[in-house]
Amino acid sequence: MNLNKKKSIDDEKTDFDLFKKTVLNDYRLARISRETSILGRKEVLNGKAKFGIFGDGKEIPQLAMAKVFKNGDYRSGYYRDQTFMMAIGVLTVKSFFSQLYAHSDLEAEPISSGRMMTAHFGTRFLNKDGFWKNLIEQKNSSADISSTAAQMPRLLGLAQASKIYKELKNLKKTHKIFSHNGNEVAFGTIGNASVSEGLFWETLNAASVLQIPMILSIWDDEYGISVPNKYQFSKQNISDLLSGFHRNIKEKGIEIIRVNGSNYIDLIKTYVKADQIARYEYVPVVIHVTNLTQPQGHSTSSSHERYKSKERLEWEMNHDGIKKFRDWILNFKFAINKKDKRKIADVNSLDQIDIEAKEYVINEKEKAWKAFKKPIDKIKNEVMNILHKIQNSSEEKKWIQKYINKYIQELHNEIKNIPTKKSVFRIARKVLYLLSEMQYKTKSYLIKWIKKKYQKEQENYSSHLYSISKKASIKITEVFPLYNNNSKVDGRIVLRENFDKLLELHPDLLIFGEDVGKIGDVNQGLEGLQKKYGKIRVFDTGIRESTILGQGIGLAMRGLRPIVEIQYIDYLLYALQIMSDDLACLQYRTKGGQKAPVIIRTRGHRLEGIWHSGSPMGGIINYLRGILVLVPRNMVKAAGFYNTLLSGDDPALVVECLNGYRIKEKLPKNLGLFRTPIGIVEKTRKGEDITMVTYGSTWRIVNEAAEELSKININSEIIDIQSLLPFDLQKDIVKSLQKTNRLLIIDEDVPGGASAYILQKILEEQNGYYYLDSPPITITAQEHRPPYGSDGDYFSKPSVENIVEKVLKIMHDS
Repeated sequence: MNLNKKKSIDDEKTDFDLFKKTVLNDYRLARISRETSILGRKEVLNGKAKFGIFGDGKEIPQLAMAKVFKNGDYRSGYYRDQTFMMAIGVLTVKSFFSQLYAHSDLEAEPISSGRMMTAHFGTRFLNKDGFWKNLIEQKNSSADISSTAAQMPRLLGLAQASKIYKELKNLKKTHKIFSHNGNEVAFGTIGNASVSEGLFWETLNAASVLQIPMILSIWDDEYGISVPNKYQFSKQNISDLLSGFHRNIKEKGIEIIRVNGSNYIDLIKTYVKADQIARYEYVPVVIHVTNLTQPQGHSTSSSHERYKSKERLEWEMNHDGIKKFRDWILNFKFAINKKDKRKIADVNSLDQIDIEAKEYVINEKEKAWKAFKKPIDKIKNEVMNILHKIQNSSEEKKWIQKYINKYIQELHNEIKNIPTKKSVFRIARKVLYLLSEMQYKTKSYLIKWIKKKYQKEQENYSSHLYSISKKASIKITEVFPLYNNNSKVDGRIVLRENFDKLLELHPDLLIFGEDVGKIGDVNQGLEGLQKKYGKIRVFDTGIRESTILGQGIGLAMRGLRPIVEIQYIDYLLYALQIMSDDLACLQYRTKGGQKAPVIIRTRGHRLEGIWHSGSPMGGIINYLRGILVLVPRNMVKAAGFYNTLLSGDDPALVVECLNGYRIKEKLPKNLGLFRTPIGIVEKTRKGEDITMVTYGSTWRIVNEAAEELSKININSEIIDIQSLLPFDLQKDIVKSLQKTNRLLIIDEDVPGGASAYILQKILEEQNGYYYLDSPPITITAQEHRPPYGSDGDYFSKPSVENIVEKVLKIMHDS
């Protein structure tokens, strides 16, 4: 404790009283957090919850970290940060248990409405209408991810946003709810074993290059589930391993600090120092927090007694952070004067805090459990009443009464033991099967009850995959491109001129990626724009796709509008995990609490060679539900999509046609303003004989085939899908089938890829099979990637001749 010697004795007493109060409050919160972990584990093991992973052993450093975490700051963390979340006032014990029980009420469980697993934290960035809150007036935590180290890429963008807000002074007034002159720090946390992940190293390298206000804490308990550190990395100590990143007089880098995780005072000093460096010097800081423990092991899925030695278990017991903190409190003495030596607390007072903490957690757990049970009991009672009515109205049907009695008892027992909505709905639907051939008034009432309640539960468990705000992209109407004349330019010029206008119209727009800045991307769709708008808004990055995307996510979460470029479509594989585990499910897993409207720009489709030329759309659309997937056939359409997306608030992937940059197109005069509608197909050729459905570069092949077919009096209707996610919202394809009665889908993905998805949408969702006079057919690429050369392309992807021959066969067979 550092007190000024020149202060009066009264001042020193006041300072000590405040210090004492702070310490005891911290001890109390540490005990509450520990009891939450202990009781949480018990609730899982007794069957009240499915899975438990807790923050025990990490309490003391998290208390220290919370002391420097300010309004407007952000956390991108690891699923053991419950003490920190409690300390900053955004997590209660009751809401923790509500999440453990998967309570689907957003009021009870405001993190995710029961959608995320235990100890996966976050705060709400959005109001109920889907628009931003004032984020500089609250403490912010981006929603956690289970995949190890997946929180790292987004951390980069959250930190970089502060630097951008500091440098782009013109955003000071328009974006004041997102930043206070860049005076915000992004705090990351990660477990020691996750340091093995490439995402960790990619992020650390990028942070060192960017020099951004970031503090990353490594919680080191020396194990990754059962695997000790010696198998995780090459050096004995993580901070030694990171030493090459350490800044020095000659080179920028990262500040690296090692601290004992049970030393309360050193931890506070460390975080104060780190905060000063990151917040005011804009230097990233790594804090390696050592000597941490896992009192209950990794999670409820494993027992650490299985893989830790007796010596290690004994060491962990003796070096438990709370025990060490308690011993320090009991041994602390401060001399006001020679006669007046103050202590913070004695054994009895700390014991009393321990008892009160345990009682408090038990009480809050009981409140959470009762709140969780209440709606389930309500629907159970409603179903019970219906079952009794059916029972009373079926006296002559003894066999029905027998089954109803069985179901009533079954429902009673299931709800009594472990209450779930599933139990109630299973019984209600079983009874409906039983009465399938019967006519009862109560049967129709049961049907209505199931339909109404099931729809409500679908809202609880399936809503908010995409934006529900007024700015949702599907709500933005089409604006047609306008032209002054028929003169044409290269497709890349259309993109370049449109991006130029967008950068002018949207001062918060940033465009970045590999080769994006100086040369204006590899196809020169951004030529000259860095020179015009500066290196802050149009800039190059290293070759690191996961963190390019992560930058975009973090920047978008902080109110900026990034377009991130992944140079080729096969490079998406580097970032696919982050796209799927983080971006695609962000709005869903927070039930509309957070969003990141980042636009991902890439290119692919029709080119020759194993790499860069493929169309792995089947994998993309199935991994990325929650992200719009847009497949424009030319650059005017692509530009229109960018214009639409920047007016909306959904994340999206735009796949430009790789072979379209030099194809001539008319240049619109209403640049930045015309809009390609999302989820709407376009009929590009009218016909009566067959409907041909396609997208992207393959559209040109299909168009050429249609010309060939017209020479033999077969009139093909061509539909360009344009948008795979969402798909044909107006169901225009089935309207075409009502006229042609024949369907051919042409796609350059592998068999059963996107073509299977398209077929399911048309046949099942649009009931297109009603109108077919012959089986629907798909033409796809071969099962392998396309080989190099024109011949390789011709024999491995759909060709004009393939299409013509298949149409002739369909016409002949029907």
